Amino acid sequence: MVYMSSKKLAPFHADHVGSLLRPDVLKEARRRYQRGQLSRELLTELENEEIRRVVVRQQDLGLAAATDGEFRRAYWHFDFLEGLDGVEPFEAEDNGIHFQGQTLQSHSIRVVKRLDFGRHPMLRHFAFLKEHASQALPKMTIPSPSMLHFRGEIQKTAYPDLDEFFSDLGRAYKKAIQAFYDLGCRYLQLDDTSWAYLCSTEQRAALEARGWDLDAVQRRYANAINLALEDRPDDLTVTMHICRGNFRSAWIASGGYEPVAETLFGTVNVDGFFLEYDSERAGGFEPLRFAVRPDLKIVLGLITSKSGVLEDADAIKRRIDEASRYVDGNRLALSPQCGFASTEEGNLLTEEEQWAKLAHVARIAGEVWG
Repeated sequence: MVYMSSKKLAPFHADHVGSLLRPDVLKEARRRYQRGQLSRELLTELENEEIRRVVVRQQDLGLAAATDGEFRRAYWHFDFLEGLDGVEPFEAEDNGIHFQGQTLQSHSIRVVKRLDFGRHPMLRHFAFLKEHASQALPKMTIPSPSMLHFRGEIQKTAYPDLDEFFSDLGRAYKKAIQAFYDLGCRYLQLDDTSWAYLCSTEQRAALEARGWDLDAVQRRYANAINLALEDRPDDLTVTMHICRGNFRSAWIASGGYEPVAETLFGTVNVDGFFLEYDSERAGGFEPLRFAVRPDLKIVLGLITSKSGVLEDADAIKRRIDEASRYVDGNRLALSPQCGFASTEEGNLLTEEEQWAKLAHVARIAGEVWG
């Protein structure tokens, strides 16, 4: 089936999550900087050069949105969260975050005083991207508010009352969203793994063993996100990407969206969701029945970023048709299920395979939506 294209507003029918494989020259430069062998100024110059290169490549592929590949970050989430007032990094005592067959190096964050958003370094990062994305909409990616609670330690000396924490969290993010907007950002993505963990029987059991009330957690996360989105400008698109773990092509959580679908798709006031659908671990499309808002877009992550093998285009088109039983085809879009390098280590494929994947997305989307 060929669908009529809706207005060309983000998210686009051919889109992508954001992170890109770091080139070897940049990985080596970051290692030299960490060893004190390269200045911050020279590292920034090299980051700038590589970001300009990948922005041009995204535009040449015909993608309507371009990111900086998250080239200035070590992690998709910690780098941003550490820049919030009141948050500090620390080395966790455990052995890191455990994926299937891989372990992410030990690192964590904690909230030590009242939260706020001030002179965040990623404001400069977006300004550079906007300056150089001349033929595509510059897209900024940051972790969702949920991730500070989900991955962080909230010290009781800072917040004896969690309701007060979530209130401050939403307000800090509201200031962040406005700050990016003031710099010209019109396409912002909130990245979130917490909702996918709440879909996993194994992960739910682990969280409940820690004393978490998972229904209350869903409500608190939805309320904090919605507080952050209150009164956002009409011409700002905000999407959310839901991920089940993405490190060196490994994953963490399994399970369909049913346990969170009603809250997530029915109450969280984003403009679109990027959903992981590249394997059977994501379940079926039935939970999309809760995505009833006529302006809510669903970006189907049917193309995997975990390997370089190109999916059969006809099979992808059939899956898009299957999803259209629950969401009007004009509100659907296509992307990889996640970024290619959620951390600077990157997934197990080559850079040319990465570009071939994105070209595959653009080609299929063009055939489906025109």
